[in-house]
Amino acid sequence: MAFQVEITPVAEAQTKQAYRWYQERNPGFVDRWFRGLRNAIATLQNKPQCCALALEHEIFPEEVWQLLYGQVKNVYRVIFTIGDATVYVLYVRHSAQAPLTLNDIEELEGGV
Repeated sequence: MAFQVEITPVAEAQTKQAYRWYQERNPGFVDRWFRGLRNAIATLQNKPQCCALALEHEIFPEEVWQLLYGQVKNVYRVIFTIGDATVYVLYVRHSAQAPLTLNDIEELEGGV
């Protein structure tokens, strides 16, 4: 079964923020990084359950998964849930960031 992939406004904003960060520091890398991230997210159409549960899965009422994208110091966690026919990308976070807390989630959701 192929899933529809939907990116939430919060995840979209986080992706844009990361894009701008890379654009300032490594403009030759940013477009390749962005295409790779989008391609990685697109793979969630097929077998998203093959990913691991997210570090934060216990603070959510539903199962929350993570897809890792990148290498070495440039690893991002794509945090998502799986619905009946849709994968919802909730957050895109650098792996160096601390795991989400309930306060973080409230702030992120309130800011969009």
